[in-house]
Amino acid sequence: MLTRILIVDDEPDMLQLLKRSLEVELECRVDTTPSAQTAIQMLSQSFYDLLLADIKMPVMSGLELLAIIKKDIPDLTVVMMTAYGHVEMAVEAMRQGAYDFITKPFEHEALIVRLKKALERSQLIRENSRLQKECRGEAAFENLVGNSLKMQRVYETIQMVASTDLTVLITGPSGTGKDLTARAVHSLSNRRNRPFIPVNCPTIPENILESELFGYKKGAFTDAKHDKSGLFQEAHTGTIFLDEIGDVSPAIQTKLLRVLQEKEVKPLGDAKPVKIDARIIASTNQLLKEKIKKGEFREDFYYRLNVLPIGLPALKERSEDIPLIASHLLEKHCAKMNKPLKRLSSELVRIFINMPWEGNVRELENLIMRGILFSGSNEIVPYDVGLSEKEQKPMSYGKKYKNAPYRQAKEQTLNAFNHTYIGDLLSLNKGNVTRAARQCGLERQALQQIIKRYGIKADLYRP
Repeated sequence: MLTRILIVDDEPDMLQLLKRSLEVELECRVDTTPSAQTAIQMLSQSFYDLLLADIKMPVMSGLELLAIIKKDIPDLTVVMMTAYGHVEMAVEAMRQGAYDFITKPFEHEALIVRLKKALERSQLIRENSRLQKECRGEAAFENLVGNSLKMQRVYETIQMVASTDLTVLITGPSGTGKDLTARAVHSLSNRRNRPFIPVNCPTIPENILESELFGYKKGAFTDAKHDKSGLFQEAHTGTIFLDEIGDVSPAIQTKLLRVLQEKEVKPLGDAKPVKIDARIIASTNQLLKEKIKKGEFREDFYYRLNVLPIGLPALKERSEDIPLIASHLLEKHCAKMNKPLKRLSSELVRIFINMPWEGNVRELENLIMRGILFSGSNEIVPYDVGLSEKEQKPMSYGKKYKNAPYRQAKEQTLNAFNHTYIGDLLSLNKGNVTRAARQCGLERQALQQIIKRYGIKADLYRP
């Protein structure tokens, strides 16, 4: 990953000079800003390996900026710049947590040497932090992003339920990270080195789901030409994750209830039950108590599932996490798409914070991927993701190309539509093309041809 440096100085010539020289000498990306206030905003939206800041600046000084950084981002390596007459201030900055200071005017070689040492310190801190997380098992949370109070409670709950073998029910709207939460529970449990078997219940037809879950004996039905183990047997000694359990039929619920009560499964066509030792984690985006009232969900099954509940908040309920999540997704998908690391414009971040996010984090992720694909520069702006600051909702792609020749506008609109529609479809089905084809009513081969024509990569949507 390209090293990133942020430079803060109220002298435009100094910013330009440093950016030009450091990007060549240190082979890094340099962002610049003339004010400490803007630097704070940039640091909240993006990750930087090093901050280089002038001490004497109007409105907010470098020392004031340092105090805020050491409170909010204590591990960030900070190097201060000062004129010869203000060395005492630079020494004070080091007392307050700055790593080093450099006096102006610079000796170029000395500057490069000092900054290389500062970057080495950043790398050591980052590596130490990674190792500590792995030792504590916190690597399980790497894809669950957010520092809000609501998410802190989620993390605490995950750690508590992971230490038991009891059944877990994860609830929350679509796109809030129920799959990631289930994986985190498994990764922190005593079963972490055993199988984790996810089952996307709505995508498997009911007449197939039973045989997939419980297995079957040879001759149990017409096409049963050999014995087949079910997913519960594959999850033996590990964890089985029943995703969107609210969509299974009452008949399947009855059979699952037996599994929860007896700790055994009965393959189709077999007279003898098979004992299994698999922890069950289930999830749903539905209100199961409402389904119980309608007679669509068994009450006894609900209470067997809801032993240890984990409720995930909608994205709009933790809007303070959006800049952090967007930055994480941007870094993740730039790497996956083999694109240079881009940044989000402040206008786009502001729009993101105020959007309703009916599709939650999955919807945000789709927009980030769209922005990486359509942005023509190193900054993603609202136009690139089909949003307007005025509307704060998707624009018509036809409007974007109204001045282009008809054939060009048609092809561009189709390209944007297919990336959006099929991208959302693949995201919903976790990159499974067969399930996506079934959901949208196309033959698998036909969907594959569309994916190939428009250069859509199904792998990007797989967990």
